[in-house]
Amino acid sequence: MHRTRCQRPRRLPLCTLGRVRRIFVFVGGLVAIALGGCQRHAPPVLEGTESLKVRVLASYPHDPNAFTQGLLMHRGKVFESTGLHGRSGVRRVELTRGEVEQRAELPTDLFGEGLALVDRDLIQLTWRNEKAIYWDLVSLRPYKEIAYEGEGWGLCFDGERLVMSDGSDRLTFRDPRSFAALGQVRVRKDGAPVTFLNELECVEGHVYANVWQQEVIARIDPKTGNVTAWIDASGLLTPLERAGTDVLNGIAHVPDSDKFLLTGKNWPKLFEVQFVPAEERPQDEAP
Repeated sequence: MHRTRCQRPRRLPLCTLGRVRRIFVFVGGLVAIALGGCQRHAPPVLEGTESLKVRVLASYPHDPNAFTQGLLMHRGKVFESTGLHGRSGVRRVELTRGEVEQRAELPTDLFGEGLALVDRDLIQLTWRNEKAIYWDLVSLRPYKEIAYEGEGWGLCFDGERLVMSDGSDRLTFRDPRSFAALGQVRVRKDGAPVTFLNELECVEGHVYANVWQQEVIARIDPKTGNVTAWIDASGLLTPLERAGTDVLNGIAHVPDSDKFLLTGKNWPKLFEVQFVPAEERPQDEAP
């Protein structure tokens, strides 16, 4: 029988009311404990992407015929991978003069891409040939090829694994000896995918990546794929120097420093830079 609006509810005995109060207190305690547990295990708040820019410290000559695909520095020398059919290879360059001290060419059917150093080996990717070329660091002689699937764009070595890009938003981790894939991570900036990841440089737990067709560099946390810094590298070349050049591509860390070398495909210059906060006032500007 349903109670009408005119009927009063029957009063509960005092003992029943006491039990009800105790039940509410008990349930309330459980809810508080549950909420407290949720708070303790809540995911951390993600920090925003840091905005950086380049501060140019010096510039050096760079071979304008070099279609730069990979760049690294070792014992004061610059090692560079070049691309295009019939013009691909690896070279050792004297930094300050831009002089090519030693070079080796790839067969004309191969298109060179990213470059990494592992012990005494230079490992060079190819674009669509699906081959990794192993070169001896001293002689610049190729001694091994390993097949892989897909396109090759950028490559770097983090001390344990190779990190490889393929032009998508994906970074693939590989064994430096067998080149076997060990895992992957998708790169995101503020939750959105970052595609066209190109030349790479591994530095102190970060991966720095050129983004094809943009004058920016993404600093990536390889554990999560999150972009932790967005680096504006625009304006390195003057409009006159820009004529006949291609995109920004080439990042090399200067060992034991906070400096980097940057260049691009067919660029006439290579720049020594630091990455600084975007809002930082130029050093020659008065406050």
